[in-house]
Amino acid sequence: MFIIEFLVAFFLIVSGIFGFVGSYGMIKLKDPMSRLHAPTKATTLGVGGVLLASIFHSAVIEQHISLHELLITLFLFLTAPITALFIAKWHIHRHEKPDNLPDAGEDELWATHAVEQVEDVPDHTKT
Repeated sequence: MFIIEFLVAFFLIVSGIFGFVGSYGMIKLKDPMSRLHAPTKATTLGVGGVLLASIFHSAVIEQHISLHELLITLFLFLTAPITALFIAKWHIHRHEKPDNLPDAGEDELWATHAVEQVEDVPDHTKT
């Protein structure tokens, strides 16, 4: 029983450290792309630690298995990378020119800048 309580406490402490490091990185890092990395990794690992602690606590101490934590973990692991990808693509699209980007390889074009230039279309909403 002591080992399980120790594991629960360990996971909670580690997740708190990851949460603190992610928050600190969000405040201190200057570049938006650097700031993106800190909270996405720290949030995933921090929340993952809390969920692991909850799984161990409910399975051993309360003696029932809860699948809610597994569903939350699955949701987190699916949504955090996608969110980071969209934020990174937005940053590249808004702040980088195609000439400044590294070589795209065989495709010869970055997906963010693969949009045709649209001529000025009159705005019909203003009448």
